[in-house]
Amino acid sequence: MAEIDIEIAAYERNRDSLERDHFGKWVVFHDEKFIGAFNDFEEAAQTAVARFGRGPYLIRLVGEGPRVLPASVLYG
Repeated sequence: MAEIDIEIAAYERNRDSLERDHFGKWVVFHDEKFIGAFNDFEEAAQTAVARFGRGPYLIRLVGEGPRVLPASVLYG
């Protein structure tokens, strides 16, 4: 299993409570742990990078499916 798949699985295990408590917020998961909820992607990304460097970590908008990012963002 790819490392990011572990973070996605952690998100999925917590989906119900996330949608109840943080719907419309950006959330960060790292090492299978919920790190926090943020009002915008930039704040979530800045926090994730500051705490965990290049990752892996998951940043997802609660209530929306996964987004596909261009390779330049993923590997830039």
